Amino acid sequence: MSEIIGYIIGEATTTRALFISKTIPKVGEYVLLKYDNKVVLGMVENLVRGSISLGDEINDTRIVEKISKLEGTKDHYIRGRIRILGDVEHLRIPRTPPPPATAVERASTDVLKKIFNPTDKGIRIGVLISNPEVPVYLDVNKMVTRHLAILAITGAGKSNTVAVIADGITRLGGAVLIFDMHSEYVDANFTGGVNLLLPRINPLNLHVTELMKLMRIGSEAYKQEYYFRKAHSKVKSDVIKNPSLSTKVLEMLEEELRGFLDIEDYKRDRHSILSIINKLDSLKEHYGEILDPLAPPVTYQLKLSRVNVLDLGSLDEEAADVIVSHYLRTILFGRKRYKTEGRGLNFPVFMVLEEAHILAPRDRETLSKYWISRIAREGRKFGLGLCLVSQRPKALDSDTLSQANNLIVLRLVEPSDQRYVQQASETLSEDLVEQLPALNIGEAVILGLMVKVPAIVKVDLFKGKISGGDIDVVSEWYKAMNREGVLREEYEEITEEW
Repeated sequence: MSEIIGYIIGEATTTRALFISKTIPKVGEYVLLKYDNKVVLGMVENLVRGSISLGDEINDTRIVEKISKLEGTKDHYIRGRIRILGDVEHLRIPRTPPPPATAVERASTDVLKKIFNPTDKGIRIGVLISNPEVPVYLDVNKMVTRHLAILAITGAGKSNTVAVIADGITRLGGAVLIFDMHSEYVDANFTGGVNLLLPRINPLNLHVTELMKLMRIGSEAYKQEYYFRKAHSKVKSDVIKNPSLSTKVLEMLEEELRGFLDIEDYKRDRHSILSIINKLDSLKEHYGEILDPLAPPVTYQLKLSRVNVLDLGSLDEEAADVIVSHYLRTILFGRKRYKTEGRGLNFPVFMVLEEAHILAPRDRETLSKYWISRIAREGRKFGLGLCLVSQRPKALDSDTLSQANNLIVLRLVEPSDQRYVQQASETLSEDLVEQLPALNIGEAVILGLMVKVPAIVKVDLFKGKISGGDIDVVSEWYKAMNREGVLREEYEEITEEW
């Protein structure tokens, strides 16, 4: 027989109910309610401990001391709120609320294992905090097609969570692409290994708007944009006619622009044309390493059963935006082409966007933001999934965040971040929001279609190495002092000999 931990009191709805208890359950613990010939699953979302004898009106410590000596600890009660999740068989919300005095039973481990049971299309993310014997699995199909957001303050366990998910997907034979903004995953020990991608792109494959972004040609410089687009169109046409010229795109662009200086009708815009030429020289100087005429197309570089890591750690935000935009655009069209023509990218991809608030910011437009939004809307049809990772949710574009139908929220302390996430997700209740600041490192609230019911989980520790953790500052200082001492001794020996 299941353990009865309390009884329903007051008014209940089909989705919420109050209960009172003498024992202390845990927030996030699952309970069973039996009524109307059904066994209904619920989750404890809120708890309050009180005393009948020691009410709010008592303001004398002597009274408290006397009552506590007489009553001991037997006078307290526990009042809480239960979120009704559905009947155990089908997890459908019942049509009638539980009646008063319905017994609240603790859900057994066997019942919970059936609900969170593994499937051949699922990956393990961790265990229930309220019952560590119960492993929690994520439905990969629903995670990829409905997108995911991983949100938390710095140091709460985002990188570990990403690594656990990426490793799990590759175990199923899938393809993951991580846009690694801080070079955290470049030497990680994933099960299938890392396919390291360097940010090298053939300038011929860049869209004209991507090139202009790298050259800092803004939308307000309409004359510069006009002449650059004109030169770019001519060069691209020439290369299509003669592919052997593809390695000389930048030189051809400069030659075409300089040719404009000799055209009588363009001489009035000589200053604008010279500015473009200067910006083209600056492009070669600052981004010459990422503009590689011999770089293979993006879709040829991705590999199945591997974690594909695009190392963006050495780039500034402008360049990272262009590279991410280019990859997203190319992958989307590659999947579309495969679906319609049978050629292109022939497998689905789950794409992890680190520092998503930089790539899709709330207060300004970026090239990546457009393609993130577009894949969020269209990707489901082509097997393209997004994972938005951010420690600053309120800086992330709200429309983009709302497209993520799955959430893994680790510790969030700032109230404005909590409210912003709650507004973007209908499934994150007020009671669960209140739990976010109290989560420990590696603990998370998991919501969405990828889990059958909301869960508070201890995320598994990724067994391979990643570079995203905090360094031991004191140890680094000791090492530096030791090195300095050795160098000083060597220097003194050399000077003495000299």
